[in-house]
Amino acid sequence: MTTTCLISNFNYASYVGDAIEGALRQTVSFDQIVVVDDGSTDGSLELLTTTYGNHPRIEIVAKANAGQLSCFNEGFARATGDIVFFLDADDVYEPDYVERALDVYARERECDFLYCGRRLFGQQDGLLLEYPHDRDLGYSVIRAAYLHQWIGAATSCLSMRRQVLNKILPLPFEDDWRVRADDCLVFGASLAGARKRFLARPLVRYRVHGKNHFRGQAKERGATYCRRLAINRLFEYLERTLCYNVPKLAEFHHREFCTIESPTFKLLGAYVRISLSAQISPLRRFGCFAVMLGHYIRNVRHSNSHAKSVVPTATEPDLALRRVLPEFKNSPTPSEAWMTPRQRRAA
Repeated sequence: MTTTCLISNFNYASYVGDAIEGALRQTVSFDQIVVVDDGSTDGSLELLTTTYGNHPRIEIVAKANAGQLSCFNEGFARATGDIVFFLDADDVYEPDYVERALDVYARERECDFLYCGRRLFGQQDGLLLEYPHDRDLGYSVIRAAYLHQWIGAATSCLSMRRQVLNKILPLPFEDDWRVRADDCLVFGASLAGARKRFLARPLVRYRVHGKNHFRGQAKERGATYCRRLAINRLFEYLERTLCYNVPKLAEFHHREFCTIESPTFKLLGAYVRISLSAQISPLRRFGCFAVMLGHYIRNVRHSNSHAKSVVPTATEPDLALRRVLPEFKNSPTPSEAWMTPRQRRAA
């Protein structure tokens, strides 16, 4: 599998070098790094051209300022990798990120979209893991179409197969998504039929600083309303482009639910909501609910039996996780999970 790292930059001259160096220091090298400068006025382009303009694996793309989605459109048009990784110019990859991600894509052939945890640094410290263990999240076409549920992470934590992105990008409405365009990737991948997985490792260092283009910024009056309009346009466009008959999708919502490896009770409730809104007979609705409940109960029993068979291993990384995340307190992480695939083979 070949890989592309797509870095979007706007006025981050102070940080973009760290992002590129992190991408270059991977234990498994990127085949291509595309850096899209979005009309920066702080000397970013001069820095990029001078420092990396002659690098054989780096392509610098200069364009007029049009926002984050325009960078995704422009960068993907030049991407050649089978797997595309996204990176904001103020964030940094851990050295083993690509190696660990490719190991998942190689082992889990059905995985189309992978996101990982992140470690905050800069003005704020912390560890953000959505789940304590790796997780197969299944398909989410129907859940996205009906409930607009967001299944993913910040831009720098995302990667996906090229065939998924081919169905999404390029996207119009660039002015709608000058910031927070990771919504387009997350919602778009769900609607494009990507099978998603979560990698429970903080493999991205997410920088928190006073110039974050979205994080922590005060909402302007009407911003939530405008974002809802933008999401409505995005879904209408993608559903039409991908040729979905949305009302008919609900007829097999139970089948989508059964692709989720370890569904939570809250997730079961979400699919029950879809079932109640579906235009199906009461008898079929009852049958769908029975199928989903059976899948949920089987997975609860399996999880409980698996938890009893796990032998706790208290390594330093495990103890650190327990200190930061309460949910790790009673769910020890095997120390081997913190090894890279290469280290596991050596062991």
